[in-house]
Amino acid sequence: MRSERATVQYLYLTTTGRRTGLPREIEIWFTERDSRFYIIAEHGEDANWVRNLRANPRVRVRVADLQFTGTARLVDDEREPELAKAVKALSDAKYGWSRGLIAEISPDA
Repeated sequence: MRSERATVQYLYLTTTGRRTGLPREIEIWFTERDSRFYIIAEHGEDANWVRNLRANPRVRVRVADLQFTGTARLVDDEREPELAKAVKALSDAKYGWSRGLIAEISPDA
């Protein structure tokens, strides 16, 4: 199943609106590594979904035939340079692009 997801271009991320409390879904490029999913905010902290994650890290995800709830966190390039480098390399290989703020999504157990 993971190999099928490798060809899927988009992940659907649902966050909780920080002001409204309503679900907010976006379609976004993603990569997968070590059973976690990674997305990149091109506009960094200005992205509404990033602001929503800061307020409430609980998320829902749909990708291919997989749906799950999980927790998201922002990856600090300076504190986690190996992870940031690996995720950017995956994104470059898949999309030819990797600039921005990385978020890691860990599915619930």
